[in-house]
Amino acid sequence: MTEHLLRAALDAAARGWHVFPLRPGGKPPALHGEQSCPRTGECRAGHVKWEQRATTDPDRIRTAWSRAPFNVGIACGPSGLLVVDLDVPKDKSSSDAPCGATTFAALCERAGHAVPDTYRVRTASGGEHLYFTAPAGVRLANTAGTVATSVDTRAWGGYVVAAGSITPAGPYEALCGPEAIALPSWLQAILKPAPSASQAPSVAASGHSRRYADVALTAETRNVASAQQGCREHALFRAARALGRFVAWGDLPRHVVEQALQEAGEAAGLSASECRSTLRSALNWSIAHNQARREAA
Repeated sequence: MTEHLLRAALDAAARGWHVFPLRPGGKPPALHGEQSCPRTGECRAGHVKWEQRATTDPDRIRTAWSRAPFNVGIACGPSGLLVVDLDVPKDKSSSDAPCGATTFAALCERAGHAVPDTYRVRTASGGEHLYFTAPAGVRLANTAGTVATSVDTRAWGGYVVAAGSITPAGPYEALCGPEAIALPSWLQAILKPAPSASQAPSVAASGHSRRYADVALTAETRNVASAQQGCREHALFRAARALGRFVAWGDLPRHVVEQALQEAGEAAGLSASECRSTLRSALNWSIAHNQARREAA
């Protein structure tokens, strides 16, 4: 068993993916936590977490896995990976809840693309992990439900269990698929963080803020209306995410944003129902995450 898991760790490292040990038979990191840190060795200058300790060095990997049959964790950020986690419903009694693979396939279809043919792993629960190389110069973070229902992502600050690992629920198995491909641009458009309040242009008064919001509304509406086929729904999604903060801050009424973007989306070729569904979810998320207004400098 130890030899099998060592090989899994070395195989992942050979792909350039940074690995670290997980508890034997489990998914939590097998490294000490900050509270129990001895402040020696790698931690001499301060506690070093699993993301920083993950490695591609074969010698370090052999040394670590010689101690116990550790499962294999892949630190997504240092590995340059964005992994899409297609989960299965936790409530097995509900037959109505779609699995992540179903909702992701529907999302791809609406975007005008096939489900990406990339390296993938079947998880112990029956879900799937789709591996993508992250875009250079963009620091993506973990998400939960941002892409679609039962579709999460792991990037900086997150890790996945590598193929070859074994848990009581079952093994993690690599499925047929080529190397990890680049993250599709349409998917990156959904995941790219909207500018935070502190990055927005400084305003000195509420009047200026509302004028800036009006300019943003005009620009985003124009972007949606001119979006090309295959990018329309995601242009609408991004516009709603960007404008939702102005709704949260009281600079734009929600119904004004919804009406303007609904009309722009339909003008671009989306159906009325597609627009309503996208706007509702994107605005709800943005409003919930932008309750604290940036104060004037």
